[in-house]
Amino acid sequence: MKQNKYDNEKFFQKYSEMNRSKNGLNGAGEWKELKKLLPKFENKKVLDLGCGYGWHCKYAIDNGASYVIGIDISQKMLNVAKQRNNSKHIEYKLCAMEDLSFNENSFDIVISSLAFHYIKNFEPIVKNISKWLKNNGCFIFSVEHPIFTSYGTQDWIYDENGNILHFPVDNYYYEGERQAIFLGEKIIKYHKTITTYLNTLLNNNFIIQNIVEPKPPENMLNIPGMLDEMRRPMMLIIKAYKK
Repeated sequence: MKQNKYDNEKFFQKYSEMNRSKNGLNGAGEWKELKKLLPKFENKKVLDLGCGYGWHCKYAIDNGASYVIGIDISQKMLNVAKQRNNSKHIEYKLCAMEDLSFNENSFDIVISSLAFHYIKNFEPIVKNISKWLKNNGCFIFSVEHPIFTSYGTQDWIYDENGNILHFPVDNYYYEGERQAIFLGEKIIKYHKTITTYLNTLLNNNFIIQNIVEPKPPENMLNIPGMLDEMRRPMMLIIKAYKK
């Protein structure tokens, strides 16, 4: 069964209070670095996998994309996307990305933001994306960093006074399901190594152009807890082109 925690009312309400939910792309800590890597959207057909509130879909249209399809498994996410980031050039579809089917060479650009760590198998998705993309098409995505997903709990180790000691990294080479705590709720994520992310791309007709571990931007370091994000990587961004 595909995971859809975001249609849980309690969880979705907590998510809606996050900085990125309220402030869009400018509220996302990785946006400054991701924006630098985005390809030109003029007259391009774009697919957004795990589009959430549709921020990237609207950004693509605002920057000249001719047509964008935003895919998400959560109806609640798509409802917000249609309210906040609607356009006659955007089509939002309710579907798990594992179940998608498109013709070959359908898109110029495929984007995914913080979604692939929710899917068990990365390779089938990448094989499909390789088919759906035109030659020289761009595939750019962000995921939770494998250092961040390896241990599972995704929380710091604290001393007896509640002070942060360090972040746990363990069982790194044992890929698969992790029981994580996100927004105070139990959620399933899937740990994958950097080797898996990169080699899966290389083995499916992609040329890797950029690998970035985005740091929190300086203008967010005053947000409670954000300064501690300088102590370990939380996210990974990869940009590749289809051969």
